[in-house]
Amino acid sequence: MNCPICGKENPEDVRECQFCNAKLTYEIKVRVSRLAIVAIILSLIALVLVSPFLFAINYPRVLSTREGFVVKACLLSLILVIFSIILGFISFTRIEKSGGNITGRGFAIGAVLISVFVNILPVWSILLYRPRSVAFRMVCGTNLSGIGKAMVLYANEYDDEFPRAGGRTSVWSNQMPDWKAQNRPTAFGIAPDDSGGQATISSSLYLLIRYGEIEPKKFICPKDLGTKEFNPRKYGIRNKESTDFWDFGPEPWKHCSYSYHMPYGDYALTSSSDPALAVAADRNPWILSPAGKVKDFKLFDPNGDRIAVNAGNSTSHQNDPQFVNSQFVLFVDIHVSQEKTSACGLNDDNIYTSWDGEDIRRGIPPRLGSKPADKMDSLLVNDPPIKKP
Repeated sequence: MNCPICGKENPEDVRECQFCNAKLTYEIKVRVSRLAIVAIILSLIALVLVSPFLFAINYPRVLSTREGFVVKACLLSLILVIFSIILGFISFTRIEKSGGNITGRGFAIGAVLISVFVNILPVWSILLYRPRSVAFRMVCGTNLSGIGKAMVLYANEYDDEFPRAGGRTSVWSNQMPDWKAQNRPTAFGIAPDDSGGQATISSSLYLLIRYGEIEPKKFICPKDLGTKEFNPRKYGIRNKESTDFWDFGPEPWKHCSYSYHMPYGDYALTSSSDPALAVAADRNPWILSPAGKVKDFKLFDPNGDRIAVNAGNSTSHQNDPQFVNSQFVLFVDIHVSQEKTSACGLNDDNIYTSWDGEDIRRGIPPRLGSKPADKMDSLLVNDPPIKKP
């Protein structure tokens, strides 16, 4: 460097000017480690990329953990975490050996800590979610079990018949004349000779609330997104109890999570029906739910791979990693079973479709007014929403 006194050039390693003996002062350049900066940036990007997976774990009905972009984001996050940890350690080592010439120790340590946190966070979320999911499944199964026991008590009082709302010849409708009527004929539009009228599927189940002392919350599956417990006050009624009504309000599909074997027509089930027939279960996948979900029947194949079989399962628990796309089913003998295929009825009958000739495993998807093809044909349906004009 040049001497500030005499201006002559000196070698870089001397402390005094060789010409005038003046003391030479060297400017020490301190810089922030670029590796440390890159490391913490990578760790922060990894944290952002793992967010879709965390969201999917907590809200599986909204976003599946198996979605392509979720999987790719997780893999990229893992790669960035590895690079971040490696760069973090390298930059930290260089900083310590630089004698103060390189700074950024906080960036290096932060990159390593954030990367470790990104690795732990998904595992932690899954562990927290698991007990909650198990509890939800217990609630769903317990609900159907309680409904089954109430149905047996009801059948004992009504000549072995399971709950059936309306009159002798009432037909299935997604809206009844007056759910809050003072009497049955007015509620269902029944003629004096007990003929005619229309009733919802849920109104038959509601008889268990009216006469079986079951609470409305027992008809709610915690995983059935958009479905809420029936509360008359939400519809402006404050001076009556739940037992005073004939259905789950003017929008019954929003307050009942379960499908029920078609009670209107010639093949209504009784307590004397074949024990292997399904009588109730989670929502029918081919009928629009409050969550706006309805599956594509073309994708369903009961004899196909797991994905094709899952396409025929209820939407209530789809994408639930702990539930593996299945449904709880209540059978006539009042046992409840978690079934991984909808072809779980008598002779592998599909519980959500009516027979299509000899095809009973796939069958025909239901629509308003559908009926079982035979007394051995399980057809579990729920009410579709009323289309707004």
